[in-house]
Amino acid sequence: MLQKVLKTREEVVADFERKGISVSSWARKNNIPRSIVYGVLNGTRKTRIGLGHKAAVLLGIKDGEIVEDEGHDHA
Repeated sequence: MLQKVLKTREEVVADFERKGISVSSWARKNNIPRSIVYGVLNGTRKTRIGLGHKAAVLLGIKDGEIVEDEGHDHA
């Protein structure tokens, strides 16, 4: 099994800048409140469960699986 190469928070921000993508537009595209994405990128948001976990996995800073939990977002 191949191990996924994770990015640092700084690398994700640099990728956004290089591609001309705002955090807000990325958050909208992925249906995650921008405050959560900013918190994950700033290191002030826990990424163990819920939307923090989902954001971290989609951003590539955490290895994990996204399993949609019907009716609960654990924001």
